[in-house]
Amino acid sequence: MKFSHSNTAERTSEATFIDVHCHCLPGLDDGPPDVPAALTLCRALAADRIATVVATPHQLGRYDGRYDAKAIRQAVAQLNELLAGARIPLKVLPGADIRIDERIEELVRSDEIVTVADGGRYLLLELPHEVFIDPEMLLARLAEGGLCGVITHPERHTFLAERPQYVRRWVSYRPCLQITAGSFLGGFGRRSQEAAWAFLKEPLPLAIATDAHDTAGRAPCMSQAYQLISRHVGRDEADILCVENPRRLVTGESLVMLNLEADRWTGR
Repeated sequence: MKFSHSNTAERTSEATFIDVHCHCLPGLDDGPPDVPAALTLCRALAADRIATVVATPHQLGRYDGRYDAKAIRQAVAQLNELLAGARIPLKVLPGADIRIDERIEELVRSDEIVTVADGGRYLLLELPHEVFIDPEMLLARLAEGGLCGVITHPERHTFLAERPQYVRRWVSYRPCLQITAGSFLGGFGRRSQEAAWAFLKEPLPLAIATDAHDTAGRAPCMSQAYQLISRHVGRDEADILCVENPRRLVTGESLVMLNLEADRWTGR
């Protein structure tokens, strides 16, 4: 499907974004350690033209058992109150960055892990960094239950970064690939940067998010990534990646596929 704007004449470079992967809740994981640091990060998100952010603390893996869905929702509500008091123009929604695990289906049913924006359709899935565990069987089981996996930062996983075409094995289950904005800018090294651009050609829906943790080494840079992608691939495509598909992940709608034509691809 080719996406087009209904208000093309009104479009400007000042796009606003929804960030579907961000570690902004204070004290839960490896994001901000306290409230002042969380507010500093949220100010940076708003300055990056992000209007809505899905708070995605790590669940399972090394964070297994540390907090459940109820604790995440409470932390989101508290942060929204703090943002209103500090007059930071940012809305926070609940979510989680979930390490793949054989218990995920059961934990979704028991409401212990959180889907994107609590929408019940999309689920951020993080692969182990040390080894490659193929998520195909999990993606298949989730699809049977009406859930869609969103593979987070595949360009930063050594195995997939070196073999971006591997994701074609998952096409039947239509998972989304969530690419980190900073990867396009070289923030995670050349291999991840090259893989980020390579994934744009793969036959799966994609979305870009910040995966921000702080304002130093893991600061938000969605606006920069959007402008760079616009120059190299096209504004419509940048809108799909940075605006439309993130919005659809939050609302639970079907995602839009890129349609990169060879004669328009300036590449990297």
